[in-house]
Amino acid sequence: MKKWLILSAAIVLEVTATLSLRAAIDDPWWTVLAVVGYAGAFVALSLLLRLGTPIGVVYGIWAAAGVALTAVIASVIFGEPFTFMIGLGIVIVIAGVVLVETGHGVPHTEDAEVTP
Repeated sequence: MKKWLILSAAIVLEVTATLSLRAAIDDPWWTVLAVVGYAGAFVALSLLLRLGTPIGVVYGIWAAAGVALTAVIASVIFGEPFTFMIGLGIVIVIAGVVLVETGHGVPHTEDAEVTP
C-alpha cells in the first residue's frame, strides 16, 4: 500500500510539473512549480527503487500514467486536441506497461531448487 501511495505522489507531481511547463508559456513563474514537481517526482521514484520495486514496473506505470493524465488534463484545461490516435496511443502504452509488469512474474530466489 505504501508503494502505491508513493507512486501516486510521483505521478501527481510529474503531471503537475508538466502542466506547469505549459502554463509557463503565459506566466514564467509557473516554471518554479515545474522544477519543484519534477524534483519531487524523482525523489518519490528513488524511494520506490529503495523499497525494492523493479525499475521497469515503476518507470512504466509512472510514465504511462503521466502521459495519459497529461494528455487528458491538457485537453480540458488548455483546450489541446485529444484525437482518436492520441487515445489509441495511450491504450497501447498502457498495454505495454501491463505486459512489462506481468512479465516480472514470481521473483527468483536463490533457495529455489533448479530442475532440468
